[in-house]
Amino acid sequence: MIAANDGVLLRNHIPRILKNHFRGKPYYVDLLDLFNEVEFQTASGQMIDLITTIQGEKDLSKYTLSLHRRIVQYKTAYYSFYLPVACALLMAGEDIEKHTDVKHIGTDIEDFKCSWLVVKALEICNGEQKKLLEENYGKPDPENVAKVKALYHEINLQGVFAEYESKSYEKLTTSIEAHPSKAVQAVLKSFLGKIYKRQK
Repeated sequence: MIAANDGVLLRNHIPRILKNHFRGKPYYVDLLDLFNEVEFQTASGQMIDLITTIQGEKDLSKYTLSLHRRIVQYKTAYYSFYLPVACALLMAGEDIEKHTDVKHIGTDIEDFKCSWLVVKALEICNGEQKKLLEENYGKPDPENVAKVKALYHEINLQGVFAEYESKSYEKLTTSIEAHPSKAVQAVLKSFLGKIYKRQK
């Protein structure tokens, strides 16, 4: 119960801090709306991740790039990238509406996470490799985890990701450079530079 109460206290600090520092600013209401929206989107992403991981039988066939993108978009992207940029744009007097138009495996294998790695592996694997993946993915035993990692190495997922990362970087750079504001370009390129070829 103490932990739950601590969570409520922490959650309520956000509007109090915003009120303390920005109450007299013309963008104050928009700032409150922004934080509320990002909190909702992040919680939605967390829910998708959790129900995908723990509900029902373990079934890799439901893991797709589309599902993975949804989890990343809602669980991570909103508070990691959208929120700080949107805050800066609001404070600079910009209308944020017009701007809205994997190196680290961690415990994804043991936790049966819908990661980019497993989704891509399912696309690449032959029948035998897919069977091995289905038999070992989502099991906490180090031997099972080692088999999955060995399979990732066998199908050269690192190389596949490097190619995907490079193409994504080029696509994003082209998109950023098409934006009419040089200031916005500089901010977005700074963010892109921090995540491109990032070692976690």
